Amino acid sequence: MHILIIEDDKELCDALKLQLHAHSHTADCCYTGSEALYCAMKGAYDLILLDRMLPEIDGLSILRSIRQNHITVPVIVTTALDTIHDRIDGLDCGADDYLVKPYAIEELLARIRALSRRPQAFFERRELSFLDIRFSPDSRTVNCREKELQLSRREALLLEFFMRNPEKTLTREQIFFRVWGPDGTVEDGNLDTYIYFLRKHLRFLKSRAAISTIHGLGYRMEAAL
Repeated sequence: MHILIIEDDKELCDALKLQLHAHSHTADCCYTGSEALYCAMKGAYDLILLDRMLPEIDGLSILRSIRQNHITVPVIVTTALDTIHDRIDGLDCGADDYLVKPYAIEELLARIRALSRRPQAFFERRELSFLDIRFSPDSRTVNCREKELQLSRREALLLEFFMRNPEKTLTREQIFFRVWGPDGTVEDGNLDTYIYFLRKHLRFLKSRAAISTIHGLGYRMEAAL
């Protein structure tokens, strides 16, 4: 699961990132409200861990903005404010869960697992399918009829993003955020290289799926013409 941690306490944020990595998640960190809003609006995350008290823009304002823009990613609000009215405010703004600080990492992981069990949760790790291909995010294997391929980590992240958004145009910026993260240092041509790799794999599998270039916008996974 790819998680965006929005937390102004840099030490806490970095510690959470390491702990989530240790439990097979990937995570990016934002420390200010304006940076967080920019990252959250890309729609490239499976879950957002959102601190309520942030510099520049507060957490609930960020939450309202992403919900108004029809971004449905699950959001867990974290805060030291623990009155019933504080919790109601967070849930009414569109939060999926509310976690009071300080909390144990085990409780956070349990809440993430609970959200993942909800029907049609975006980040559910079950096998994905589109047309004649099947893909397992956990094992990074893609199958088509009787053929199977093992993908690299970066190839798997890219294919997973496409297969969770079939027949939808994904901009280059969205893909960079999803696959490399907001702090990733990557040359623009690297994305084209990985697109080439995926296309080569699909041709090897003789799949009916293809990744099309949408000129001036990005790429789309759809049925081959």
